[in-house]
Amino acid sequence: MSHPHPPIARLRALRSVELLTPSFAEAADFYEDAWGLEVVEAEHSASWLRGTGDEHHALQLTRSDRTGLGRLSFAVGTPAEVDEAARRLEARGIVPVAGPGPLDQVGGGYGLRFADHEGRTVELSADTWAVPPRGRDGAVPVGVTHAVLNTTDIDASVAFYRDVLGLRVSDWSEHQMAFLRCNADHHCVAFNQAEWVSLNHVAYEMSSIDHFMRGLGRLRHHGIVPQWGPGRHGPGNNTFSYFTDPTGLVCEYTSEVAQVVEDRWIAKVWRRVPELSDLWGTAGPPSKEIRCHMAGRPEGVHA
Repeated sequence: MSHPHPPIARLRALRSVELLTPSFAEAADFYEDAWGLEVVEAEHSASWLRGTGDEHHALQLTRSDRTGLGRLSFAVGTPAEVDEAARRLEARGIVPVAGPGPLDQVGGGYGLRFADHEGRTVELSADTWAVPPRGRDGAVPVGVTHAVLNTTDIDASVAFYRDVLGLRVSDWSEHQMAFLRCNADHHCVAFNQAEWVSLNHVAYEMSSIDHFMRGLGRLRHHGIVPQWGPGRHGPGNNTFSYFTDPTGLVCEYTSEVAQVVEDRWIAKVWRRVPELSDLWGTAGPPSKEIRCHMAGRPEGVHA
């Protein structure tokens, strides 16, 4: 069966996430002082923070009366690809909510935004502002590497992100989670079957397992201890350690995610058993508290 509509673009990477928070000042302090990001620009109601990587920012924090995901931003190669994505979206009956055109935002870029099938805002952009290089010696994040999204229909979510956005399924965790990639990293987005649409967590890449452990040490100095981890996941083979920010949103340090050789990779279905959830056996089961935070609040529902 041939698809009349090809994917709208070739996504190169997950650039950044926007998080909405009623606890804006506390969250901004946390991500700068404890988590290790660096403020690029700040305003009364928003802050843009970067890691040591090339992206202008990895995280945009926005003051809001609701908690959760503001948007996911993906990189595409050129402005022409953004224009073509807009045409392909409209051919599918999806009208961009912004663009295509120059993005009037911190970090610049040429892009568009649209709502996915469950109402999340997805941004595609090219030609964003460059930033000066930062050393990678510090035990701080390179940038954002994946977001896990709670969905009420995992099959519909996988279909949308595969068919519309061109992501590839790397692995399943039974029929509970699906891991999707846009580049060699095992996943940039994962879906978790849930009772409502919400953000499960955002993961930040650490340069190595040594940076990962030193980062945990730095958080410990701030009086912040993992709510689950450290451990190493089966699907993706990445290290993990989960924390909650002052908003109650879950953030993760991770490193060494599996690298996919496109023509050789075959997706697997992993059983949801402790020895595969954590190959090291160091983390134990996730606490009730972290599971509650990962469930999030229903998107669009006021707290």
